[in-house]
Amino acid sequence: MDIFIQQLINGLVLGSIYALVALGYTMVYGILELINFAHGEVTMIGAMVALAVIGAIAGSALDLPGLLVVLAGVLVAIPACMLLGFTIEKVAYRPLRRAPRLAPLITAIGVSIVLQNSAMLIWGRQYVSFPPLIPQNSHEILGAHITDLQIFIILLSTLIMAGLWLLVQQSTLGRAMRATAQSKEVAALMGVNVDRVISATFLIGSALAAIAGVMVSAYYGLAHYYMGFMLGLKAFSAAVLGGIGNIAGAMLGGLLLGVIEALGAGYIGDLTGGFLGSHYQDVFAFFVLILVLVFRPSGLLGERVASRA
Repeated sequence: MDIFIQQLINGLVLGSIYALVALGYTMVYGILELINFAHGEVTMIGAMVALAVIGAIAGSALDLPGLLVVLAGVLVAIPACMLLGFTIEKVAYRPLRRAPRLAPLITAIGVSIVLQNSAMLIWGRQYVSFPPLIPQNSHEILGAHITDLQIFIILLSTLIMAGLWLLVQQSTLGRAMRATAQSKEVAALMGVNVDRVISATFLIGSALAAIAGVMVSAYYGLAHYYMGFMLGLKAFSAAVLGGIGNIAGAMLGGLLLGVIEALGAGYIGDLTGGFLGSHYQDVFAFFVLILVLVFRPSGLLGERVASRA
């Protein structure tokens, strides 16, 4: 039982990170019907920028509390990723908005490759370690252990997702986003600045990606120029699982995928008689994706996309 609780906790932590990244995928797809495959690399850039700032401050003469140093890294990574997301949308996607759907998809893959190689040139091929600045106090729950960092990731992700939900449902920008998702043409006729709404969507998604990048690098203790590829694929799987274009679906899909992956990693050895180990946990994300596409292509909560009128 304690193994189940431990893996459930680990799954909720991973799922919270997947949900934040999946929200970026699902918001863009809901408005543009575009799979922004470069979004995982935006998450990676957020982690690398934050670690660069954290390393610079930690290596300086400044004697600041560890949490304040991490916060400084996050506050630099967020606007950096927002600027990157805004630039990607304006330069790479906006000119192709009325092009055949295959063109922006190929462009997104190209942007992803460009960002990976740019990060490799800037930060190198080696792994970048996350300094031990965050307290790792452990607490026992029903025989399982949860650290302060895990608690912080779950709570912060929950607050961010709740704030985003309120923004979309209650604010003027949120109403404009929902109107644009229904029909860009009709929204424009009603006075909505569609280009501004789309840019705001990329800005919000990129900010969430920056926070998720810092979370995952702090959780695993390192970052790498290639880390966004697998994280992005899993987050995309989570968005499809919940229902691509559906904000609540991205949240649910991320949490479910994290729990499924963690439970699979914990029990796969027993289920296969030791033939497969926990390092095969990535298989579960894509196995779930295949099952969803076969039996429920619209996702658990249904797909929401822009009108083609």
